[in-house]
Amino acid sequence: MVRAVIAAVSLVGSAAVVDVAHAADLPTFQLEMNDGKLNPARIEVPSGQRIKIEVHNVGKGAAEFESVELRKEKVLAPGASSFVVIAPLSPGEYKFFDDFHQQAQGVIVAK
Repeated sequence: MVRAVIAAVSLVGSAAVVDVAHAADLPTFQLEMNDGKLNPARIEVPSGQRIKIEVHNVGKGAAEFESVELRKEKVLAPGASSFVVIAPLSPGEYKFFDDFHQQAQGVIVAK
């Protein structure tokens, strides 16, 4: 029984490492959030493949990357960085915003 639990934990740990390794291989795009400003506010990405957006909060307050259409959100403390992985997109435009600064609107354009 103990061996089965150890084996299961090992498999789960291995799966997490594989997911991180796959995320590292994805086309990656940078986004800076700075107290209500997005840089860039327009991100062009390839359609039909997973992508990774690295989000950096360089502002003095909290920021939240959010996209209702993509069902993604990521809250970042001041100075924090993280990323979101987005499933393959059909060609089109997908809005995102900083939920703490509603005026900060951006768009991901899949081509």
